Amino acid sequence: MAKVNETVFHYVKQMEAGIYFTNSAGRVTIVDDKVSRKLLVCGGSLMMTEVTFKKGGVGSPHAHDDHEQVSRVITGSFEATIGDKAVVLRPGDGFYAARGVVHGVVALEDSVMLDVFTPLRADFL
Repeated sequence: MAKVNETVFHYVKQMEAGIYFTNSAGRVTIVDDKVSRKLLVCGGSLMMTEVTFKKGGVGSPHAHDDHEQVSRVITGSFEATIGDKAVVLRPGDGFYAARGVVHGVVALEDSVMLDVFTPLRADFL
């Protein structure tokens, strides 16, 4: 794991022991003027975040060398691109992106997506 401060390390260690988490305790990071990310929980090799998009918000196409990602639409809708295929995803829909697979989304309306990563992303801590 990348070097992190003691508070974050303690949080991760608590999660490894298995505890509940509350939505209100999640730390929010403003990504840009249309996207924010809330760290919900992390522990062991997993991390879960909730990403809130305003209409037109973009998760730019990218690939992870070291992470797998599963995402699920909670509210709203997205145009999601995995590799060279684009589809519209609505609540309950989602995608899996293996290591090295280019993926990205555009919010077609105000929307929320749940993202799960393994291993956890130290850059989000």
